Amino acid sequence: MNERMRHAVRQATEAGLDGLLITPGPDLVYLTGHRPPVTERLTMLLLLAGVPGPAPTTKPALVVPALELPGDQPDLEVVAWPDGEDPYAIVAGRLRDGRHAISDSAWAMHLIALQEAAPGVRYTSMTATLPMLRAVKDEAEVALLAAAGAAADATYEQILSVRFAGRTERQVAADLARLLREHGHEQVDFTIVASGPNGANPHHDIGDRVLREGDMVVLDFGGLKDGYGSDTTRTVHVGPPSAPEQEVFDVVRAAQQAAFEAVRPGVACQEIDRVARQLIEDAGYGEFFIHRTGHGIGLTTHEPPYLVRGEERPLVPGMCFSIEPGIYLPGRFGVRIEDIVTVTETGGRRLNTTGHGLAIVG
Repeated sequence: MNERMRHAVRQATEAGLDGLLITPGPDLVYLTGHRPPVTERLTMLLLLAGVPGPAPTTKPALVVPALELPGDQPDLEVVAWPDGEDPYAIVAGRLRDGRHAISDSAWAMHLIALQEAAPGVRYTSMTATLPMLRAVKDEAEVALLAAAGAAADATYEQILSVRFAGRTERQVAADLARLLREHGHEQVDFTIVASGPNGANPHHDIGDRVLREGDMVVLDFGGLKDGYGSDTTRTVHVGPPSAPEQEVFDVVRAAQQAAFEAVRPGVACQEIDRVARQLIEDAGYGEFFIHRTGHGIGLTTHEPPYLVRGEERPLVPGMCFSIEPGIYLPGRFGVRIEDIVTVTETGGRRLNTTGHGLAIVG
């Protein structure tokens, strides 16, 4: 954790920032391991930037409510404030005028109070300023993401034996959530079951539509296992598919494979998107691929880097992200295939390993 904080300060200094203000959320967990309750009482980690070097010039300080003291934090100065004391004055007294990045998850009430307490400080979004703070994972983080992916894979393998026809999307989604928890997820974030024409909506909100023979069904599900995210999509079919359905599925499968094969260090993020999009466009379905090809994953299921046109940032070993092209035909059906991939020294490695074929369910 101390090395992560040192690295964050180095990044902040190089970005021309005077400090980082971290509120409860994934950034605070990443830097300190502390997971306080998110309430109206201010908790904030202060990382003040200085002259570039191996260590911050000021010891990191964690300002916390006195009734929510963290466990042992040897690398931090813990500054406790009791109810009735002004925590914003405490923070303002430690800041120098200048530009500070603040967590995207900071509450507006906290930011406004800080603006009033420290009018000489300018604030900017953490993600906008330091988008790569958590993007490159170490070996332990990749292992945790792989374990989360394996749990999602086991969920998919089991859902294939569940009855689909005659049951609602909501019922199948409940099965997915149950299986994710059985395989170790402490948090289920989403279970998309988009059947038939609902599959043309990439983020379909599950409902009471009854699945029936002839339906294409998009299954997109994930959450957190041991603090790290899973996110996978497979498309299945209730009974044998029609020739047009199989054709669309094969195009998406080829695009997903081509994008995966394009992963290697130094390649721009947008290039992975371009490869998948070009193949889909060449097949005549370009207007029906309506989202980016991928997003980063870690302590949250959506975070930098993003595989999207215009993102010229190069891939770096340790980055982990989804590759999930799709085709969505309004009023008919949709198809999406998604794996989490990590960048290695020579290419990419899938953290989801279930088959990419069109599974037939009953």
